[in-house]
Amino acid sequence: MNAPATATHLLPEVPLRPVPPAMLDALAARFGAQLSTALAVREQHGRDEGSIQAPPPSAVLFAESTQDVADAIRLAAEHDVPVIPYGAGSSLEGHLLAIQGGISIDVSRMNRLLRVDADDLTVTVQPGITRKQLNEAIKDTGLFFPIDPGADASIGGMAATRASGTNAVRYGTMRENVLALEVVTASGEAIRTGTRAKKSAAGYDLTRLIVGSEGTLGVITEVTLRLYPLPEAVSAAICSFPSIEEAVRTVIQTIQLGVPIARVELIDQHTVRMVNAHSKLGLREEPMLLMEFHGSPAGAQEQAETVQAIAQEWNGNAFEWATTPEERTRLWTARHNAYFAAVQSRPGCRAISTDTCVPISRLADCLLDSVIEADASGIPYFLVGHVGDGNFHFGYLIDPNSAEERQKAEALNHQLVARALALGGTCTGEHGVGIHKMGFLLDETGPGAVAMMRAIKQALDPKNILNPGKIFAM
Repeated sequence: MNAPATATHLLPEVPLRPVPPAMLDALAARFGAQLSTALAVREQHGRDEGSIQAPPPSAVLFAESTQDVADAIRLAAEHDVPVIPYGAGSSLEGHLLAIQGGISIDVSRMNRLLRVDADDLTVTVQPGITRKQLNEAIKDTGLFFPIDPGADASIGGMAATRASGTNAVRYGTMRENVLALEVVTASGEAIRTGTRAKKSAAGYDLTRLIVGSEGTLGVITEVTLRLYPLPEAVSAAICSFPSIEEAVRTVIQTIQLGVPIARVELIDQHTVRMVNAHSKLGLREEPMLLMEFHGSPAGAQEQAETVQAIAQEWNGNAFEWATTPEERTRLWTARHNAYFAAVQSRPGCRAISTDTCVPISRLADCLLDSVIEADASGIPYFLVGHVGDGNFHFGYLIDPNSAEERQKAEALNHQLVARALALGGTCTGEHGVGIHKMGFLLDETGPGAVAMMRAIKQALDPKNILNPGKIFAM
């Protein structure tokens, strides 16, 4: 495979592109207090939740409108300076790192809800609004936005990385739920892609081109999303299993039978132990499925009974119900805090997170062999998975000062991705390529596809100023 299992893969050696004083002067004149060159601010915008280190950007612009973004990009184009979009900073693969220098465009102040069309089940928002802020703002409409990557990510960042998460098994990913965009191009022009209509056959699907492009083709300044009615009934349950294989076989059978389960998460015994310590829970320290069912009261009950029967066939035990909203929230909060629980279990560590997705029929093969390798490595780890759609994550907890541990973790990741690709899967189900998965992308798609992506990038961003050095090297 093309991605070496060494630390040299983490940060490509590329020359920095300096920001001329004339550009900083022009930015200061245009934006005043919206522009910061303070080191603390720049360092905050020069790191994400991953383990890759890079120098901070030269300046941070806090954009407040589409016009702000357009004016900043025009100046960047004039001076041949990179621009890196920044939302909530929750990415894991180095998407927001200024590896070639440049300025960070923070869109967190662009967080307004612009339009709700309840009859059409759509909403239009600015990119800086987070998923929790969005759902809080529309809670009185009886609708909700279901995509839940765990972190309270910004909607713009979720669109840029084609995020998904715990609800994807029923509601899909950002790919299926973004209808239209406003995007500022490399020339500083604001364009619109898509409409609020449910379907269209009008020309190239530019919306889908931008979704998942990780800021390399344009900066998203508005997003129109699908909404869904709040389910009449929601029930959640946990079920423990003697082994990971039995838990995974329960999931595979559930999906193959067509049960419309809303969420089904796998947590291994190590993660349960970490979550118990972090969230003060008393969960059985065995492999566990955390499930949620949406629908009418009768429909949700029927789904749950079907899954419970399947689980019993695979030796599932301690099937427990979370019957109140507070109890469901407590369980899902614990799941979403699994990353932080794991990091706290080894003080001073950093987590190298993996992200593969395979066809559901090959999930057990991929997951179980990867567990054997992780156990043999001696590196502490946690395992969680949106296993209803074949997606799972290891988090290898390494000493950031140990080159040996980092190399072992990268080797495990390398082996995991190779296995997933051999089984017809992908190198990234939801985190995106960023810096960390560039070599793996070449393995997955082949040189012809990567060459086509580079050609698109060159055509739309000839000066290579839009988040350069991500997805593929240019």
